[in-house]
Amino acid sequence: MKRPDFMALALSEAKAAAARGEVPIGAVVAAGNQVIASDGNRTRELNDPTAHAEILAIRTASQKLSSERLTDLDLYVTLEPCAMCAAAISFARIRRLYFGAADEKGGAVVNGVRFFSSPTCHHVPETYSGIAESSAVALLKDFFQARREP
Repeated sequence: MKRPDFMALALSEAKAAAARGEVPIGAVVAAGNQVIASDGNRTRELNDPTAHAEILAIRTASQKLSSERLTDLDLYVTLEPCAMCAAAISFARIRRLYFGAADEKGGAVVNGVRFFSSPTCHHVPETYSGIAESSAVALLKDFFQARREP
């Protein structure tokens, strides 16, 4: 069985978020070849500053599996997680994190506070960056460019 392209699914969630007027970020929680949960940003829709794609996907996966620990699961996200999302990833014990574009302003994995390098970080996932990076960057640039144009 061919492994699904989880980052392509995350990009689809990001596109759906953009269509809702949200910043286009998507996330997928996967186990082996199976999608457990996926979502895109919904901060505006839900009037919830914590409704980032990663948080929503982790919440859904935890509910589906009846566990706050997602130790054998992988997370695919289109943009480098912020500090809040990095903390959630650590607390959920996500096994591997794959992300697309680096976020120099708000990222907290390879930029900013580098959450997983902190001595107080409980769990550090294996981390892989630059997955479908050009597609993730283009989606974000197009989204913000459209908002700047009259």
